[in-house]
Amino acid sequence: MRFQNTVKTIAACAVLASVSVLFAACSKSQPEFRGVDISQVDYARDFTPLADQYGQPRSIKDFKGKVVVVFFGYTQCPDVCPTSMQEVAEVKRMLGADGERLQSIFVTVDPERDTPEMLKAYMANFDPSFLALHGSAEQTAAVAKDFKIFYKKVEGKTPTSYTMDHSAGSYIYDTQGRLRVYYRYGSGVDAMAHDVKALLQEAG
Repeated sequence: MRFQNTVKTIAACAVLASVSVLFAACSKSQPEFRGVDISQVDYARDFTPLADQYGQPRSIKDFKGKVVVVFFGYTQCPDVCPTSMQEVAEVKRMLGADGERLQSIFVTVDPERDTPEMLKAYMANFDPSFLALHGSAEQTAAVAKDFKIFYKKVEGKTPTSYTMDHSAGSYIYDTQGRLRVYYRYGSGVDAMAHDVKALLQEAG
């Protein structure tokens, strides 16, 4: 009887092992990000109803098949904004042929001064494929709130010489339009490149 019970136990373990292997083979391991993994958050789903510098309304759905990096800033920003945009341009270069699968989105928090013409010229400094979104003051505030972005106008010596305090991180979406990573300003180009590559590899 003891022998029969042992055989049954071995058989049961074999079945469980087979099932475990089957599940392991069917499931993909989650990538390990160097940025902050925010795959489970329920905010920052989209940036509608903002339009790009060419007047085209944009949605995250427009970029299916691409990893999307979203950054909030303004064209007269002295340091953080150009540095962040240059980093995305560098990541695109590092990806080689896969760089075509990376889309940068710049959302202005200064719609008063950042006209479409201004945004066209600004994006041209970094990469011709980069898009800049703008809207009314009310639309900008609504989108920024959904993304949990802080921004505030800081008065200057003249009415048009003001600056904008604003959050400096970037949001990274996978190829299915799902928010996955928060990239802190100053984390370095290699960290962003690693996470973008991981999301591209995940998509296959």
